[in-house]
Amino acid sequence: MARRFALMFLSIVTGFLLTGCGGAVSPTTAQTQQPSSTNETYTPNIDPSKFTSKIDNPHFPLTPGTTYIYEGPTDEGTEHNEVTVTHDTKTILGVDCVVVHDTVSRDGELIEDTLDWYAQDSDGNVWYFGEDSKSYENGQVVSTEGSWEAGVDGAQPGIIMEAHPQAGDSYRQEYYAGHAEDMADVLSLSESVSVPYGDFTQTLKTKDWTPLEPTVIENKYYAKGVGFVLETMEGSSERIELIDVRKD
Repeated sequence: MARRFALMFLSIVTGFLLTGCGGAVSPTTAQTQQPSSTNETYTPNIDPSKFTSKIDNPHFPLTPGTTYIYEGPTDEGTEHNEVTVTHDTKTILGVDCVVVHDTVSRDGELIEDTLDWYAQDSDGNVWYFGEDSKSYENGQVVSTEGSWEAGVDGAQPGIIMEAHPQAGDSYRQEYYAGHAEDMADVLSLSESVSVPYGDFTQTLKTKDWTPLEPTVIENKYYAKGVGFVLETMEGSSERIELIDVRKD
């Protein structure tokens, strides 16, 4: 997902009981375990009757008509990221998912344009059902690598935000073998963060990583009632901050 917003973990994922990293699921618990292997079978059962496109998870609210604006320095230039929660939905595996439009520009030039698809289960966990992602150079699409849709070519949805995150939780955010295998670990729920949009305490901090690029580690911070507010990159000066939230 563009700028990993959202937005993106093999486990017993929130609201779904898994055995090890595979097995059937049913929305009864919110226990999360450290994945024992990223190579084991991951097959969550998705019951559309347990999902809604209304997403009000306090750490990851997605209200249609809201645009989140982020900016900051990266190793390749200054990035500007706009994430708009649209009024559109897309049905995936029988689940109505809210469509989020995510664009990233670097030094004024568009480099990514992505549509992300999210839904919330009856326990309050937010699931990520895929993305249609395009990378640009000089105004031209040069890659769609990283695009995936749950249920297509073996791709599976994952949790982007737990209903009740706890330090030590580890979970899969997405799974499309060899293309999209983002994982997250919950590090803390008591971080203090200052960004142009405001000052926040008791924020959720996660470590985001992927076995496809194991040396690339991102730390993300989420404030209750707002959502994603800050991203930093380990070993880099990169710092992407929330600078504004606009509503139509």
